Amino acid sequence: MPSARIYQRPKNSTQSGRARTDMWVLEFESTEPKQADPLTGWAGSGDTRDQVRLTFPTVEAAQAYAEKQGLTYHVVPAPERKLKLQAYADNFR
Repeated sequence: MPSARIYQRPKNSTQSGRARTDMWVLEFESTEPKQADPLTGWAGSGDTRDQVRLTFPTVEAAQAYAEKQGLTYHVVPAPERKLKLQAYADNFR
């Protein structure tokens, strides 16, 4: 039975915005190990489900889809957001 993981997309570390971080992603877990292509050196496998990522507005919608399709899944909780409140004057302490 195929398995999947459901997680909330993290904020891009190279950008300051939080666009598309409210979406939940269902990603299939690989069933076979990746192998290096002898010609190019790129890693790949014959499992095409590894390329599929589905987005959902809520975690409940992603769970409902997985249950309807008969997938085993696990939900990775979103990391807690930590704010570092700092004033400009703190640079000179």
